[in-house]
Amino acid sequence: MLDFETTVRIRQSIRKFLPTPMSEQDIKQILADAQNAPSACNTQPWLVHIASGEMLERLKARFKKTFEAGINDADFEFNQEKYKGDYEPRWRNQYSHVFTTSYGIPREDKAGRQVVYDDNINGYGAPHMAFLFMPSIDNHDVNIASDVGMYSQTFLLSLTARGFGGIPQLVLAMFAKDVREELGISENYKLLHGISFGYPDWDAMQNKHHLGRVPVEESAVLHW
Repeated sequence: MLDFETTVRIRQSIRKFLPTPMSEQDIKQILADAQNAPSACNTQPWLVHIASGEMLERLKARFKKTFEAGINDADFEFNQEKYKGDYEPRWRNQYSHVFTTSYGIPREDKAGRQVVYDDNINGYGAPHMAFLFMPSIDNHDVNIASDVGMYSQTFLLSLTARGFGGIPQLVLAMFAKDVREELGISENYKLLHGISFGYPDWDAMQNKHHLGRVPVEESAVLHW
């Protein structure tokens, strides 16, 4: 297993997976690692459902119909265009990284982008998807989302450290209704996001370029 520094520095969003499924034992080990994430007052407010095999194929079929119908059933709003100032060039750079660098699709090729959209809602071919839900408690959504975010990061780091890979996907939250209905989840739980995961296809162009980060000095201030 990789050491901590290596794990956090090489972790990346995987956009092409091998079809080989992980073993149930491996998935349970990832879940056991993630369960150690911190949370407010140790409430551990996450609810995680893993879909694989036939269940995942049923979900993907529903996602395709929902997406083509232009329906967005997300429990939380997300619109990257509202991210202005320092944030706008970062998300624009990410779009360029995905479409142009990873997929080789020119900016002007609007029809070609459909390939990326299809791959996105299909979890980039991953054999597993984790759906991270949170309970709705009066005026505590921000706190609970923070806890689930720490769980999500621990999940992703565990995957990387153990030789697997994953990608957190807000797009999967668009299908909250489909996921709740297929998996039998109460309306009292909100879908924060999903994680597609499995064995990375390191030969794929989509995984050969690691999107960088801004210098630490742009995000952190030290006071002595």
